[in-house]
Amino acid sequence: MEDRDEETLAKIIDKKIHLNMVIDKDEVYWEQRARANWLQFGDRNTAYFHKCATTRKRANFINKLSLDDGREITDDLSLKEEAKTYFENLFSSKGVANPSKVLEGIKRSISYEMNEGLQSPFREEEVRTALNGMGPTKAPGLDGFPALFFQKYWHIVGKEVLENFEWRGRVEATNMTVIVLIPKVQKPTTLVNFRPISLCTSAFVPGRLISDNVLLAYEILHMFRLKRTRRKGYMAVKLDMSKAYDRVEWDFLKDVIIKMGFAMNWVELIMKCISTASYAIILNGSRGRTFKPSRGLRQGNPLSPFLFLICSEGLSALMRSAKQNGLVKGARASRRGPEISHLLFADDCMLFGEATENRARILKSILQEYERCSGQCVNCGKSTIFYSSNTNEESKLAVSTLLGVRCSSSLEKYLGLSNIVGRRKKEAF
Repeated sequence: MEDRDEETLAKIIDKKIHLNMVIDKDEVYWEQRARANWLQFGDRNTAYFHKCATTRKRANFINKLSLDDGREITDDLSLKEEAKTYFENLFSSKGVANPSKVLEGIKRSISYEMNEGLQSPFREEEVRTALNGMGPTKAPGLDGFPALFFQKYWHIVGKEVLENFEWRGRVEATNMTVIVLIPKVQKPTTLVNFRPISLCTSAFVPGRLISDNVLLAYEILHMFRLKRTRRKGYMAVKLDMSKAYDRVEWDFLKDVIIKMGFAMNWVELIMKCISTASYAIILNGSRGRTFKPSRGLRQGNPLSPFLFLICSEGLSALMRSAKQNGLVKGARASRRGPEISHLLFADDCMLFGEATENRARILKSILQEYERCSGQCVNCGKSTIFYSSNTNEESKLAVSTLLGVRCSSSLEKYLGLSNIVGRRKKEAF
């Protein structure tokens, strides 16, 4: 065999480099398609990842939808229009009642110093910290660029990005949001069985913990089991809000934010971020027509969990007022501990009180008042109630019938406390 000259070797090396680049791109592509977050750099691009991507695509593919009148639609255009109509109706405001009764129980809690910090100009290091906290290859923006592009080329695009953070900058373009539909059951055929997730051009908030409320809830439930001789029984109601984020009424949210004492400049900025959003549904890989919402918070936006908790302050205010007026009596985790009437877990809530028909009627009226003002609607089919051991069957039946929720013998699975329960049972022996 003849010796290879330098020119031939150079061509071979160039081809190898080009081939390796193509292979790397292909591996990144299939990593994103497979959504294998544990994948490490250097793992081989095998048939396993192709299978993961294919299985995921098959599970998320919508072949048909069943309508209320019994008809089924299968063509792509009709599926898109039906999805648009459904979510356009879901994100349309139904009007709110006079929230004055709710706002009475909300006190100013934002100090002058807090408002000064909120209104201070954005600093470059703050923006870069938020940017570096994003998943590099997560969902890209409408321009097709993932967070990795901005992280790597910040020295080039950083100045332009910072210009978008001016107080009076246009936010409509960045608030254009596409929604993907995540199935909540196997082979769903109705849109109510899909969870809409907004692919916002922003990051999730890591490190938020609700463990304190979870542990406190468990201690109260533990006391419920020990109550065997006292006359009055107690109940714990785990509420599931139907389409919680999607039903938040903007006018009510604004009223609560103002009552809490936030500066008007900041309130206007937040409401602008909320009200300038627009949506388009991605169905089977293609995007439908755009529509504008008039209520709701985008799931996927890191601001939404905080705004939802501000909205939930309305329910807290009603519970506090009822407790102060002697209409609601909370439960205790210990004999000398404070009475706990409710605990919040992101978009879920637990209410505690005496298991009597009168207390249940008051609780129901509070929830109805909260629904009229905020748009939050209790999903009775998914809500559950847990009773203390000394609650008689007559009271259980009356309370469960009045509230319209199912009875449960254990709420640890919901609270994520299986391990804690196991340890406590071992300690008991």
